[in-house]
Amino acid sequence: MYKPNNMILQTTTSLIAFILLGFAVYLLFAGHNSPGGGFVGGLMTSGAILLLNMAYGMNTVRKMLPINFTMLIPIGLLIAVGTGVGSFIFNVPFLSQTFGYFTFPIFGEVELATAMLFDFGVYFTVVGVVMTIILTIAEDQ
Repeated sequence: MYKPNNMILQTTTSLIAFILLGFAVYLLFAGHNSPGGGFVGGLMTSGAILLLNMAYGMNTVRKMLPINFTMLIPIGLLIAVGTGVGSFIFNVPFLSQTFGYFTFPIFGEVELATAMLFDFGVYFTVVGVVMTIILTIAEDQ
């Protein structure tokens, strides 16, 4: 069986996947103040993992990232719904958000918002759904 030489794809994928994952984290953390958030960050992360799958193969990526993407879906949904239900504890409308400024030793003053928790839930859900769909289609060869 003929096996193509994927050296160029694998070499560039290492750099491109690192950049994609870094940008995905930026989008995730910037989402509650500017465009971006959990959905776009999840799509970027899924794109990076898909690129790794194409370059190195599913078995290698499963060894590098031993994540059950199907389990990310309920985890993300629980986090997202939990942030909405949490607003009832403080007697405010569903999915209300608040923020505060906190001082950390290395980072200095940092704004923390409850919308960030919702973005994490959306992020996990999107990564779980997209990767489950892509890997299911890829395994049906």
